[in-house]
Amino acid sequence: MTRFERIASEDAYDGRIVRVRVDRFRYDDGGEADREIVAHPGAVGVVALDGERVYLVRQPREAVGETVLEIPAGKLDTEGEDVLDTAKRELAEEIGKGAREWRFLTRYWSSVGFTDEEVHLYLATDLYDENAEPGEGERIEIETVPLERLDEVIASCRDAKTLIGLLWLIAFERP
Repeated sequence: MTRFERIASEDAYDGRIVRVRVDRFRYDDGGEADREIVAHPGAVGVVALDGERVYLVRQPREAVGETVLEIPAGKLDTEGEDVLDTAKRELAEEIGKGAREWRFLTRYWSSVGFTDEEVHLYLATDLYDENAEPGEGERIEIETVPLERLDEVIASCRDAKTLIGLLWLIAFERP
């Protein structure tokens, strides 16, 4: 196994959503290399299951130039807010729902080659109406998908958190 250590780090860009660093690493063979790393605060995604249907949101994702169907989600960008509390807030803001039951599903790194972003996924069940204001600048359409249609949603989906969340639901959580 190759061992390595970070020996230097310099901020190249510090924006509202991400920070880019150039880090220098030394490897156990004596070699050194610079790597550009996108530092991200992390994110949370929620598989919102209401009986025999799942709530999804359709919203513009400018980075890929498409409107994307995905699970409710958001950045971990509120200082001091617990990951589960962020999930609860995002569910209320994006689909106007709360949940009586929450279950942690998994966490994963979104793209280990260039970013440290870690995404936490939760299952929310026993949903109820929640009065919350949408997040600033959000343009969201809410869709519900029957469980029997999840296969076609998965087949056409290109969003990682949604794929992982829905596949996890089918593999481990589906009643």
